[in-house]
Amino acid sequence: MIIAGVRFKEAGRIYYFDIDKINESELVQGTPVIVETGRGIEYGIIAMERREVEPQSMHQPIRKILRIATSQDIEQEEENRQREAEARAVCMGKIEEHKLDMHLVDVELTFDLSKIIFFFTSDGRVDFRELVKDLAGTFRMRIELRQIGVRDEAKMLNGMGICGRTLCCATFLDEFQPVSIKSAKDQGLSLNPTKISGICGKLMCCLKYEEETYAELNQGMPSVGDKVRTPDGDGMVLSINVLRQLVRVAVQVKNQDDTKADNYEAKDITVLVKNHQCERGCGCGKCCER
Repeated sequence: MIIAGVRFKEAGRIYYFDIDKINESELVQGTPVIVETGRGIEYGIIAMERREVEPQSMHQPIRKILRIATSQDIEQEEENRQREAEARAVCMGKIEEHKLDMHLVDVELTFDLSKIIFFFTSDGRVDFRELVKDLAGTFRMRIELRQIGVRDEAKMLNGMGICGRTLCCATFLDEFQPVSIKSAKDQGLSLNPTKISGICGKLMCCLKYEEETYAELNQGMPSVGDKVRTPDGDGMVLSINVLRQLVRVAVQVKNQDDTKADNYEAKDITVLVKNHQCERGCGCGKCCER
């Protein structure tokens, strides 16, 4: 089976379709196509050129690319985007009219005008049955209201992160990866939620980018508070620099009561006694005892 990857949004997930009888040379990256999907006929863009796969390796039914989009198809797609803007305004008015506690995020209209989908966020469950009836009477097509999370909302609305660049999720991330507080701890970042959270309020997706590298570099590093042996004597770890593989240690000065702090390469350090670190970062040493 010969397939091609199609995206329906700029940073959306890639879906695979059978190219069927379409000329392979025409399906170059960026080519607009009309495809058959589970929710109807859709307009998409080729994101991955032809690839030959075994049918049994595909875990979902593979639908077909119907045709290369014509100039009329492109015009209809542009008209649909205008209809979505109009539908958004109408829906917002209906939500206010029905006094529903929900925030409308985005509107999607299928290419064949068979269905219109309204994406919204809400703090709890919303009884929108009357709203659906009202919208169906207005638009005369199938209506779907879909509640989404805050990460999906940020992806749809886009924005600017604390790095000064547009959001990763809205530009190139096609899927959300789970991010844990451990990623921030391994990278030596502040555990202040306001500093490691994105505009969606969740942990920043970019914490995942270098997770494997930091995990590998941390394998040979001691922890803060460990008692270690250095070329200058025994001491306690004050801080570590993972990327430079340096350890700052307070070493007892010989024949004196004072200590001196100095940097040592991780390979020159031997851990004598590990310091128990609380996994929650509270430092109590009790909540995560084995």
